[in-house]
Amino acid sequence: MLLSEKESREIAHKVLKQVKADDAQVSVSSDKTSHLRFARNAFLTSGTTTERSASITVWIEGKRGSSSTTDFSESGLKGMVEQAQKVAEISPVDREYLPTLGPQKYKPVEGFAENSADVEYDSRARSIARILDMSASKKVISAGFHQSRAQTSAFATKNGNFGYERETVASLSVTARTPDGSSSGYFQRSSVDIGDLDTEGIAAQSIEKCLTGRSAKEMDPGEYSVVLEPQAVGDLLGRLIFQFDARSAEEGRSPFSASGGKTKIGEKIFDSRLNVYSDPWDTRVPGSANAQGGIPAEKIYLVREGVLQNLIYSRFWAKKSDKEPTSGPVNMIMETTAEPASVEAMISSTKKGLLISRFWYIRSTDPRTASVTGLTRDGVWLIEDGKIRHPVNNFRFNQSMISMLAGDNVEMIGGSERIGVGNASLLPALRLRSFNFTSRSEAV
Repeated sequence: MLLSEKESREIAHKVLKQVKADDAQVSVSSDKTSHLRFARNAFLTSGTTTERSASITVWIEGKRGSSSTTDFSESGLKGMVEQAQKVAEISPVDREYLPTLGPQKYKPVEGFAENSADVEYDSRARSIARILDMSASKKVISAGFHQSRAQTSAFATKNGNFGYERETVASLSVTARTPDGSSSGYFQRSSVDIGDLDTEGIAAQSIEKCLTGRSAKEMDPGEYSVVLEPQAVGDLLGRLIFQFDARSAEEGRSPFSASGGKTKIGEKIFDSRLNVYSDPWDTRVPGSANAQGGIPAEKIYLVREGVLQNLIYSRFWAKKSDKEPTSGPVNMIMETTAEPASVEAMISSTKKGLLISRFWYIRSTDPRTASVTGLTRDGVWLIEDGKIRHPVNNFRFNQSMISMLAGDNVEMIGGSERIGVGNASLLPALRLRSFNFTSRSEAV
């Protein structure tokens, strides 16, 4: 059973009553997750797990200690507090400690669906069975993961603050492969409400990519124009939001650093049609009502019409920099201010380029330029004269995300779609003038 707000509050306050430390923050969470996994066109595993956990961080004379438990008995919670206090007593001083927040007001976020919390298992099994039948009829082998998760989270501070939230997410990912393993297709989507998942549509996309990826031809690496599907954009930019950190920018470790300890706030960094922002109340990707450090979340623009507007100031760094802490971000939304273009329109207007379905195994190479390396996967196709000609081999790439999104490189921008499961983002398809592929990859 998920914890109610009343139950969470009672547990948190029970823990805080046992705290002898100068300051403390306790967190209480509950989780119910159900899944159905399939592989080789057959059901593989199915199950449901429920968990509850509590954690506490305390400060004694500025020294921090933390502990956690899944034992909600009197002795279990008491032992957690005692362990945290013992750790604090032997720890060095936490030089970034600030007193926990007092009472705050949080505007509720609607991110919970009963359908996703209480899954109809027969209905899910039937929907996956249809996917398996589709795969068999198309002579491909499919594997995937259908999951639904419901969570509650609460926190309370010794200084009187309290917050409680609940959320759900349902997702389906499908990978289809030819029997000889020479071609693969992948598609994934998620939603707050499991009823909004188009399971057959997700499978159809995966199967289509697999079938059209057969008999790939060899192609040399180099700089090519590309059409990136939303999934590929999500693979690259899913964590871009964390690049907007004020501390790293002011310390010269960021793509948004300027000389002399300054930042690029007010400068144009992306194409002028691009906005990047966080909005907790966007129903497509609802975020938390509380931002970092327990600050009440707000809608906040990081980039507006290509111009860097805000950086993320933690409570500690804001105080050190004599600034206000940032009330976000709690999700990531990237959208165009112009009329969105479809992927089909991007393809039809491309003289020569590559259509990219997905990236994977992405690693940072230079945080100062937000450069990453990785591989394409599950489908690359050559575009010539506005038409998809044939599939080609996979590539390794090296690419700066900053130069990728610059005004002279972004040619067309699509409508934003929900990409990802945990910390889902709204991201568009992109047509880019240039993308740097460094070598071929034998991966499928």
